[in-house]
Amino acid sequence: MRKVEAPTLEEAYQKASQMLECSISELQSEVMQHPSKGIFGFLKKNAIIVATCKKSASKNVKNEVKEEALDVPTTEESVASEIIATVKEEEQTPQNTISEPEIEKDAIVDSFFEVDHHEDETEEFDEETVVYDELALMIEDQLKELLSHSCFDIDVVEVDVRDNTALIFIDGDDAALLIGKEGYRYNALSYMLFNWLHTKYELFIKLEIAEFLTTQQEMIRNYIKPVIENVEKQGKGKTRFLDGILVQIALEQLRERFPDKYVAVKTGREGKKFVVINEFNNNNKTNA
Repeated sequence: MRKVEAPTLEEAYQKASQMLECSISELQSEVMQHPSKGIFGFLKKNAIIVATCKKSASKNVKNEVKEEALDVPTTEESVASEIIATVKEEEQTPQNTISEPEIEKDAIVDSFFEVDHHEDETEEFDEETVVYDELALMIEDQLKELLSHSCFDIDVVEVDVRDNTALIFIDGDDAALLIGKEGYRYNALSYMLFNWLHTKYELFIKLEIAEFLTTQQEMIRNYIKPVIENVEKQGKGKTRFLDGILVQIALEQLRERFPDKYVAVKTGREGKKFVVINEFNNNNKTNA
């Protein structure tokens, strides 16, 4: 086993593969510390992993079986053999086995964590997926600890990390209070979580509290229908002033509807934000 430290996880995997003389796909690794840029250059952390080569591990197991009858293993050899045996057991265990009891989730939770694209039936081992799963559990535990010190009765906290985005679902008896009037607490919590997760892990967030985000998405979808019709007729358009998460939802939906147009958030004189839709050529001429 080798302990490897590097500025990023990718570099750590590459360095480990060079040290162990095997490909990255043959590595059996555990992330001991995730990298962090810190704040203004301070408290920067490198990625630290402990890695071993699967081929080397299998060879060591065979050698230990042969030498077991001849030599009495030392303490270090015993620890190493236990680690190798654990690695071998994990490799033989089917990845699709579910050890924990299945928990029924309502449609809101299922749709929130639903993956849009279809995956192949036979998936290969993906180092990035493993890292994301470990990161999701770490964020979930930290978020549960944070909310446990609040005055709100929150009993559901689930986190999933996919495609550089943390999908966070929160629910409980005080979910409406956590949202606040007109979503002001929701906006504040979203801003806080984004600054934490983007600064530390370079992640974007998608926060769902009870059915708030789903409701807001449906409301904006109905609101932008006349805007879409106007853009289809005149080639350009804009929304009214939108607050908090609404402007981001409108931006996302309009960019999905008009992938070939210039869609961006603009700020008015009083600091209020709105979304504009225009042609790329017109925008380029204006900038010129």
